Amino acid sequence: MELRHLRYFVAVAEEGSLTVAAERRLHTAQPSLSRQLRDLELEVGAQLFIRGPRGVELTAAGRAFLEHARLALREAGEAVAAARRAVRPPKPSFSVGFLTGQEVIWLPHVTNVLRSQLKDIDFRVSSDFSPDIGEAVQRGEIDLGFCRLEPQPDVSYKVIAHEPILVILPADHPLAARSAIDVREIDPASFIGYTDTPHVLRGIVDRYLRDRGVPMRPTQLLDGIATGISLVASTGGVTLLPAYVEPLLPRSVVSRPLSGNAPVIEIAAGYRADNPSPILRFFLENLDQIVAARANALGRDA
Repeated sequence: MELRHLRYFVAVAEEGSLTVAAERRLHTAQPSLSRQLRDLELEVGAQLFIRGPRGVELTAAGRAFLEHARLALREAGEAVAAARRAVRPPKPSFSVGFLTGQEVIWLPHVTNVLRSQLKDIDFRVSSDFSPDIGEAVQRGEIDLGFCRLEPQPDVSYKVIAHEPILVILPADHPLAARSAIDVREIDPASFIGYTDTPHVLRGIVDRYLRDRGVPMRPTQLLDGIATGISLVASTGGVTLLPAYVEPLLPRSVVSRPLSGNAPVIEIAAGYRADNPSPILRFFLENLDQIVAARANALGRDA
């Protein structure tokens, strides 16, 4: 049994037609394809197809054979890829982690700075909660993290933006009619608070509320922006989140600025100074370019 027999079998099984498989997938003559399939059935010792005027159908033996055939082809492909990788020099890797949602904002700017190097490196992107990003930088699992100022030993940060914190509320909420919202107008029982995960955001909001003498009594807690948005949409509650969530809001949820001196939260690029990666060094040398590009994009959107 040869790999071509398996390729022929899978193509016919997926197309349900000898003619279509021969002409569109395999680029071979139908009589030759039929002969190859008969040879395969003889070697397997079972009929794999039922041939009819409208095409072919798999027998019970054919259905059992199909998944194993697909697996064999995948494994053969992986074997070829592994062999080819073995004879090529490995590409240097560069991994970037984003606080979930921030990749929408910053990844285009990152790839623009690295565009001349992307073809020569193994570029990896991930997203996670901010504390997890900080820990991944600390452990050396990623080279660069876009996150809050997480207190991690050996991790250095460069602040790249300050985001205002906004009120996030249902579109049909009475306060949504306001152009800006005084935090004291929010019903304390409707406020959606925070778990320990977004601890930087929680600390900023707690200080802001405490300074204004506003005691919130949350019955729901969010651990990330997706949870927060879902809770607002499903419970009719209100919360405070950084401005970067605005493009992610569904139509049923809106944002409004806080009146007066609203709090802000920082986003930073975190890295280990002892990381010897030349790609990281190049990136940090061009970090001001990314900050400027983001500022220009905000200016155009305003």
